[in-house]
Amino acid sequence: MAKIKWLLIASLAIVLLAVPMFGACEGEEEPPPSNGGEPPPVEYTLYVGGGMSLTGAFAEDSAAVLAAIEDYVQYVNDTKMMAPWRSETFPDNVTLEVLWRDDELNVEKALSIYEELKAKGMLVYRTSGSPTALAIMNLLNEDRIGAPSALVSGPYLLSPPKTCFTLYPIYTDDLAAIADWFMENWTEDRAPRVAYLTADYPSGKSILIPEMDAYLESIGYEVVGTQLVPLVPTSPPTTQLLWLKENNVDLALCWMINPGAQPTIKEAVRLGMGTNLDYEITFGFAAPAHLPVFVPAMGAELSEGVVVAGSFPPLDDLATLGIAFCNELQDTYHPNDRVTHVMYEAGLVEVMVQVEALRLAMLEVPVGELTSVDVLEYGFYKIQGLDTGGISSTPLTFGPGDVEGVDEVRVDQAQNGVIVKLGTWPLRHLYKHE
Repeated sequence: MAKIKWLLIASLAIVLLAVPMFGACEGEEEPPPSNGGEPPPVEYTLYVGGGMSLTGAFAEDSAAVLAAIEDYVQYVNDTKMMAPWRSETFPDNVTLEVLWRDDELNVEKALSIYEELKAKGMLVYRTSGSPTALAIMNLLNEDRIGAPSALVSGPYLLSPPKTCFTLYPIYTDDLAAIADWFMENWTEDRAPRVAYLTADYPSGKSILIPEMDAYLESIGYEVVGTQLVPLVPTSPPTTQLLWLKENNVDLALCWMINPGAQPTIKEAVRLGMGTNLDYEITFGFAAPAHLPVFVPAMGAELSEGVVVAGSFPPLDDLATLGIAFCNELQDTYHPNDRVTHVMYEAGLVEVMVQVEALRLAMLEVPVGELTSVDVLEYGFYKIQGLDTGGISSTPLTFGPGDVEGVDEVRVDQAQNGVIVKLGTWPLRHLYKHE
């Protein structure tokens, strides 16, 4: 028994001596965490995007917008940078994801999609066109969700301003800028005669307001009248163009999308109407008739002298930082499937605003506690002079009651097949107040 007792004591001593040795080995294999023992930051996902109109009249525009949104999100996730010319960065523990649905410019679908994406945790949103914006803008305002859109800019967003933000001027301000430019270059002793040639569509009719007439008359125009054309004409608008001739119109102010503007100008040229033709007249369009789409499609002869206001630089203007960035994104993410539509630029500006609003809000509220109200008040309303690399006509600034991002209008003209920037003119804030 004594021998067994001695063996048990000896074994216990060996075990006790061994414990510190094994402890030391484990300590050497697993050094203390370099962050002082704190757990790694929690990973979060935030959504950008919203309703898209990939079916319908704006399908081509919307596809370009969506491509830019997807490219920029991948860029921010990969680099955590906001843009090559900016020093601010996006949080390392936050991943962006694009969340969208095709509403087909259908109001009922747009309402359903909005409720679905809001339920999934969207803190920002976008609207896909004027009809859908009109349908959901009050809901966005009630829910306090900020919604910039590359496809929506109209007076209904301003009277009164809610939580939809414009990234380019409203159409009456576009046309006022063209009227300003035209008047500055008018050399005859009589008052120039101006008329509206516009699409029979809500956006086209938004330019037909007393405030627009009053401004034109105040700077010296004689306002002649209005002619309407279908949004996408099924036959040339010969009658409407001949009416301009019969009424001796010098400047036609127009709202049309490219599928309307192109056949209209083709017919005008056939009738000998243009800046360098027998009947001298200037056609000035608001932004949807983008010259970077119009000129390549029409060619130098048919596009000569056409003016567009409120649009963006052409994608080959690599001296502009934002345009160089557009090309860099496509070189990186889909070099063999390039998007050449100018609305790619608009989509890039739009997603920059959404992501900037999220970034600014996270400076004030922990990401895990963010609400749409936080993103609106600490994000969108705090955006001051956001540099888009020269894509938008001016840097973007927003605030409570201030939903117009730019304060000047870019005006371009087609000259010998080249898009020439004529300059920028101030917003005149011409819209119907309710």
